Amino acid sequence: MTTRRSSAPPARCPWCESTALYRRYHDREWGVPVHSDRRWFEMLVLDGAQAGLSWRTVLEKRAGYRRAFDRFDPRKVARYDARRLRALLRDPGIVRNRQKVASAVTNARAFLAVQREFGSFDRFVWAFTRGRPVQNRWRGDRQIPPRTPLSDAVSAELKRRGFTFVGSTIVYALLQAAGVVNDHLVGCFRHREVRALGARPRRAAARRPTAAATRTAAAATRTAAARRPTAAARVHRAVTRPATASRPAAAARPRRAAARRPAAATRPAAASRGAVVSRPPADSRRAAASRATHAAPPPVRRPRAG
Repeated sequence: MTTRRSSAPPARCPWCESTALYRRYHDREWGVPVHSDRRWFEMLVLDGAQAGLSWRTVLEKRAGYRRAFDRFDPRKVARYDARRLRALLRDPGIVRNRQKVASAVTNARAFLAVQREFGSFDRFVWAFTRGRPVQNRWRGDRQIPPRTPLSDAVSAELKRRGFTFVGSTIVYALLQAAGVVNDHLVGCFRHREVRALGARPRRAAARRPTAAATRTAAAATRTAAARRPTAAARVHRAVTRPATASRPAAAARPRRAAARRPAAATRPAAASRGAVVSRPPADSRRAAASRATHAAPPPVRRPRAG
């Protein structure tokens, strides 16, 4: 007599077991490394819309967001005007919060600026971990922190660049969802699969310049500081710069440079302090002395006769 084995459902992270929508999202998307800028912008908008709400609420409205925001094309969203914003606030398919809707437009413009500087937003974000996902080994939900030094660093840099609704807690949820951090529990069947995705080499990743980690992430990657600085290393320098040594404004730099260069009126004074002043050639000095000898005497002014 043969006994039939009952196929037990795969073990998942406990947070996704409440609905079928959550389970599909967990099994197919959450934690998979993202390398598409369009996908990055979608996640930025949706995670910002989640602030103060449950992720389930936003996930159920994702189709409405894709329709309302031109399938998350940052170039189109960056051109939204006040009339378009008023129309979005009447759309029941999205979270109709005035600040969150305006934030999507603000972030689209900041997103394009990052693309122009780094070539892609993807390159900018992955520079914080030198292109490799952070592989955690949590055994329970209570071990997972709401924020980390890595999310603090990314959040601070995004805010410096003009992004809004990018607090450290929101950014950590973004990093989890985008696969920069693998926070599937060790007992979850997706932990090993997502770990394998992060270890898989990518041709695009090979072309991406290596960057030094941020100050807080450098504790886990101490050798990053010795690497050759690259375009993405500007992120590291911007984040690790002390608050008191803020970068001067662009308008102030020319004045500071001009102050270091001596003005024309002050250059003769430098000779009296021992500065080297070039002398004219000997022939020029003899010619000047000859002209001074044969020059006509100045006219004498005679007083008028009374």
